[in-house]
Amino acid sequence: MNLLGCLLGGAVGDAMGAPIEFSSIDVIRRLYGPDGVVDLPLLEITDDTQMVLFTLEGLLLARQRGVDPLPTVRAAYARWLHTQGGPEVPDDGWLMSDRRLHSRRAPGHTCLTALRHNEKNDSKGCGGVMRAAPVAAWSSDVREVFDLAVGTARMTHHHPSGYLSAGVLAVIVRALFDGADLLTAVAVSRAELVRWDGHEEQTTLLDKVVGLGPLSPEEIESSLGGGWVGEEALAIGLHAALVGADFPSAVRLAVNHSGDSDSTGSICGNILGARDGAGVIPASWLSVLELRDVTERLALSW
Repeated sequence: MNLLGCLLGGAVGDAMGAPIEFSSIDVIRRLYGPDGVVDLPLLEITDDTQMVLFTLEGLLLARQRGVDPLPTVRAAYARWLHTQGGPEVPDDGWLMSDRRLHSRRAPGHTCLTALRHNEKNDSKGCGGVMRAAPVAAWSSDVREVFDLAVGTARMTHHHPSGYLSAGVLAVIVRALFDGADLLTAVAVSRAELVRWDGHEEQTTLLDKVVGLGPLSPEEIESSLGGGWVGEEALAIGLHAALVGADFPSAVRLAVNHSGDSDSTGSICGNILGARDGAGVIPASWLSVLELRDVTERLALSW
């Protein structure tokens, strides 16, 4: 199981997209050149990787205690919320004590308000899917993985495309952990997806991605969207993973577009790291990756 590759790949993709998350492709090219971002001197993570780490912490605590993982993940998210200026909560894990995580990296409004007020919404933003990959480690039963990922995403996002995209990503990663090729992993996840009410929007875009050849940044936006919502973020990250020649080129494709570059980069990195392991990630990128030590500690604790 390439959990370490999945987490490091996601963190690298997140950090590669972070500086250009809110920029159009024209601005990206003007600032970074015709190919956009191809390298960075320092890879600083965003709230995406922060929440991935807290998700895994909650799962680890549940496994250690032999309890239902949803309450422990919810408690972990409350600790993440505290690091972002939220209310005091018991320090029931170990991440909250690391002051490097007490840094606001453009946290999603929906995640903040949903966790703070526990109110139902109709958001299908990508804040549920971008943190779902660690759920793949919980079980070898893909149905259990899908359902658990949906449960974690529903803590903040209550539109079907906001939480079903999380289930799809987690099952893709689980199938890759188990040795499936990527197209087979997508098919396994699709079979779980269509059991759910409200799946049509996600299913349509998932099917579309599988049939596409390489897209330009402009074509990504016109065909798949900007990645701000769950089904689009998953589609863009998956597209890059499917057509990229190698890890660096796939991540560069995943981030260089007019959209939610850090989340789409994170999803692409999760998928390729899960399939191929940490060895495909350039050493020069890992050497400047923020919180690499924490990411490795959590992955190796599993």
